[in-house]
Amino acid sequence: VSTQSTGHYYITNNLSMVDAATKKTLAAIPLLKTKAGPRDKEDWPIRLKEEVTSLIKYIQNNKTADNDWLRIQSNKEGTRWFGKCWYIQDYKKYEFELEFDIPVTYPSTAPEIAIPELDGKTAKMYRGGKICLTEHFKPLWSRNALNLELLTPLL
Repeated sequence: VSTQSTGHYYITNNLSMVDAATKKTLAAIPLLKTKAGPRDKEDWPIRLKEEVTSLIKYIQNNKTADNDWLRIQSNKEGTRWFGKCWYIQDYKKYEFELEFDIPVTYPSTAPEIAIPELDGKTAKMYRGGKICLTEHFKPLWSRNALNLELLTPLL
């Protein structure tokens, strides 16, 4: 991550752990510019607006590509997110509740996404249905945290 004199941040081709499809998806949505978390009362609303703008663009792109799989919303403060995600296999739709809280140290710390209905059903889940992101995702987040959107762990 590099810093410009304006205080905005951008990714410097440091996505070596990401496959080509994910890079293409990230390139099609606006990157975030504001370094702020929920504790930053002045800049958090700006960051939240950037997050929502990226989420809207991501969902629009998915609908256009006939790859719609997510509905998400937040509380008024933008600190608690919830919604539904789904997967279709063999003409059967599997739908799940999705939830996560924004950590107080966000964006330095990635959110822990949970799908409570899958609690205990796979080795990739922690107690409460939290998705294991440690091995593959945390190194990417730590290098690019300022630009990656809330939706990035879902890609």
